[in-house]
Amino acid sequence: MRVRGSSASRNKLKKLYTVTKGFWGRKKNVCRRAREAYLHALASSFIDRKRKKRDFRKLWIIRINAAARANGMAYSALINGLKKANITINRKMLADLAVNDMSAFAQLVDKAKAAL
Repeated sequence: MRVRGSSASRNKLKKLYTVTKGFWGRKKNVCRRAREAYLHALASSFIDRKRKKRDFRKLWIIRINAAARANGMAYSALINGLKKANITINRKMLADLAVNDMSAFAQLVDKAKAAL
């Protein structure tokens, strides 16, 4: 008597289809296309977790640059001045200050100008 694996393979497919639910077209209900789409989605999510860090750093730099220019200084000069003034503050905190506490950011800009 041979062993039939229909229930195991059906459960495996069911699990794949629940993961790919909401995908477009045949990618949600055809086994091979669903598996390809699922593996591609996993790869994209890995890549985008890395890209997210880059995108946020870009956003912080854009915000710092805009606030620095409003205070009469370029971004690169501000960062250089802060380094020369021995003020260690990361770009995330600088961007937060630029958005939420403009007076504190202006004080940092003044210190950076004095150090230059």
